[in-house]
Amino acid sequence: MKGFFLVTFLAILCLTIALPLTLAQQSDSWPMFHGDPAHTGYVDAQGPATNQTLWTYSTGGWVLSSPAVVNGIIYLTASDAGYRPTANNNIIALKASDGSKLWNYSVSGKIYTSPAVANDIVYFGSDDHAIYALNATTGGYLWKCITDGEAEGSPTVSNGVVYAGSNDGKLYALDAATGMPIWNFTTGGYITGAPAVANGIVYFGSYDHKVYALDATTGAKKWEYTTGSVIASAPVVAQGNVYIGSYDNNTYALNADTGALVWKVQTGYDQCVQASPAYANGVIYTGGAFDNKVHALDASTGAEKWSYTMDGGLTTAPAVIGHTVYVTSTLGNTTYALNADSGALQWSYQTGGNIYSSPAIANGIIYFGAYDGNLYAVGANSGGGTGTSTGISNTIIYAAIIVVVVIVVAVAVVLLRRRR
Repeated sequence: MKGFFLVTFLAILCLTIALPLTLAQQSDSWPMFHGDPAHTGYVDAQGPATNQTLWTYSTGGWVLSSPAVVNGIIYLTASDAGYRPTANNNIIALKASDGSKLWNYSVSGKIYTSPAVANDIVYFGSDDHAIYALNATTGGYLWKCITDGEAEGSPTVSNGVVYAGSNDGKLYALDAATGMPIWNFTTGGYITGAPAVANGIVYFGSYDHKVYALDATTGAKKWEYTTGSVIASAPVVAQGNVYIGSYDNNTYALNADTGALVWKVQTGYDQCVQASPAYANGVIYTGGAFDNKVHALDASTGAEKWSYTMDGGLTTAPAVIGHTVYVTSTLGNTTYALNADSGALQWSYQTGGNIYSSPAIANGIIYFGAYDGNLYAVGANSGGGTGTSTGISNTIIYAAIIVVVVIVVAVAVVLLRRRR
């Protein structure tokens, strides 16, 4: 029997080693700005290990927002070049596998927002003073909510509610199914960053220099904190804190319950921390628009762990997949993959224009847009234009587990027969 127990122990050991590998697969969705309602920008999976171009899609305009990826479909917004009103303002749905277009929907105002997708509905805001909802599969119109200003704050969807800011200084809470207003809250400035939602509280910043925390159900104010300048950054909620950048050059950590200052660190100069931080494994990743650096900060203390100098500044939100940070450098026209622990460069990718689009990552592929009008799909490829996992596939792992179990059972049977 000792031999049987030994073989059984070895089988359990093999399964213990093999099963976690099945978990180290790709996240298959990125449904809204920075991936989730808390805006961590982090997924415990495998990101693109190479800078191979899978495909590009030409929109004919500027791609200023972050794409959303759900159920094998990419949703992106694009408008004609320039900041004046133009005729071509579209939300576009593409097949993630090859970039072929499924549908597009046009509106009368420029679109600066990143789309959000939930329950087969895609949401976005437009400069025509409206927040829209479309059928995510067909692009069919469902509803729109009229705002009192340009709807330039990317929507966040949580628990059946759409939260979005506007240049009228209001944060809107809308029923996600019908678009009916639930409440709105008025600040003293534009709201252009996507609100974060966590633990029944919605957090956001305003051009009135303040960070706000509201009850997500009622809109009642819980606290506010005043920084030294405009806030265009979207917050991230993690580790009991709210992390956000301000145009006063600082990244702030505030207690999520009380709004008390935990720490602030200068991560930029010449009035710009526009980047929205990312959080992963006790570290905040952020940067400044003009210091050309990515900073990794201890989330508890703000102490710098490392920094990496890029060819241009950072106004977008980093994404952290596994142990890699993916960053799009705005004026440097470059996307970087950096080791999350050390900041060492793993690869970089050059585009034909400035990048104001934060990266979205799904199934081991990174998607981002640029001023050259293109949406880029970059990462691993198994052939046929379809992005796949860079790791070991589940099929191979399951097959290996079955083989191990069969061998163990066979050996156990032989040992038992010999002892008889």
